[in-house]
Formats: sequence, structure tokens, C-alpha cells
Amino acid sequence: MLFKFLTLLYLAINLYGAGFPYYYYDIKNTHKQKKEFIKILLPLVKKANNDVKAQRSFIKYFFENAGKNSFRELDEISLAKLIQLYKKYKIKNLFDKREYLRKIDIVPVSLAIAQAAVESAWGKSRFVLEANNIFGHWTYSGKGIVPINREKGKTHTLRIFKSLQASVNAYVLNLNTNTAYKTFRKLRENAHKNGTIYNGLMASRTMINYSQRKGKYVNLLDSIITGNNLLYYDYAL
Repeated sequence: MLFKFLTLLYLAINLYGAGFPYYYYDIKNTHKQKKEFIKILLPLVKKANNDVKAQRSFIKYFFENAGKNSFRELDEISLAKLIQLYKKYKIKNLFDKREYLRKIDIVPVSLAIAQAAVESAWGKSRFVLEANNIFGHWTYSGKGIVPINREKGKTHTLRIFKSLQASVNAYVLNLNTNTAYKTFRKLRENAHKNGTIYNGLMASRTMINYSQRKGKYVNLLDSIITGNNLLYYDYAL
């Protein structure tokens, strides 16, 4: 079993450029490895969230300026960018500012790290090693990795990402657009209105549809968030 894992690890890193940095898998102490997992994931999540923040700032800027002229004489470059976000975030109405702001927002860092830990088996899953797929994202494009225990008649595969960052970016976009996470976005919007921080424990309650384990999955996320003091990253400046 160990030999098979090491062989897969070697092939993933040297042939496909997938997986966590090689040194990560050499860490024997579980506690140290978990801390290193967080250290590796943290900048990736922050990068994804910072990109979203920039998009959110643009939306605020656009509607503030466009509203002054009652949406007449719109800047072509800004309008093109708006249309790009309109398509990316599956916005129903091109000029619905509230929907943009509801969907274009950050994901609690603690939630992202906890879900990454669960879905990737702390970076050791086959899907991370072969495809940089941290969050178990499916695809029906025909280009992906077939799950070993896929039910007969099912056609989904595990999506392949060019980098770990691309996987994190897709995860954030998924939570911001998928109808399964409408409650996640609604509670986040309410937190903004109330001037409170939407942390991972609040958000984890809305992840019941992320896994077939339902309530057990939510409880597992909570235990990882609290057991590893991940809430710190939601409140850290």
C-alpha cells in the first residue's frame, strides 16, 4: 500500500506537476503536517479571495458612476468587464447590483481550509496527486479522472486542474454561483448588513449539500475548524 502511494506520488509530481510540494509528504508528524497543510493552503485561499474583492470593488465603482448618469454614456471598457462578470457569476439581470454583490464575495478562510482538508484527505488523496483537485470537483466534459467506486451508469469524472490555485479558484466560484449554496450566500449577505464577520462555523451549517454525508459532513467541518483554531484566519487582518 505504501509502495503504491509513493509510486503514485512520484509520477504525479514528476510527470504531471500535481499535488502538494514534495517535502510535504515527507513530514511524519501528523500535527506538523496539518500545520504545513494550512500554511500551504492559506496563501492560495487569500489569493482567490483577493481576486474576488477586486471584482467586488469594481462592481461598486461601476454602479456608483453609472447611476450618476442614469446608465447613459456607459464606458465601453467597464461595460465589457461587467458583462464578463455577468456571465462568470451567472447573473440573471445585467444591471442587478444586489445580485452581483450577493455572489461576488469572499469565502471564509476557515471554511475553505476545513473543506480542503476533508475533500483531499489533508492533501493525500489520489485526486490531488493526479489532478490538483483539492475539493472533489466533478465534471461531465469527459476529460477527467474516473472515480474508483463510481456507480454503474454514472458518467461524472473528477476535474483536472493545472494548479492548486486553479482548484481553489474554482471552489470559491462554485460556492458563489451554485444554486446548492444559496443559503450560504444569503447568510453572508445578511452578515454584511449587520456589520458582522461571516465566519467558517456559520458558513459550515450551509454546506449540507456539499456531501452525501449531509449532517455528519457539517459536524466534521466544525470539528476541523475548532480543533485546528481555523477561526483565527477569519478575523486576522
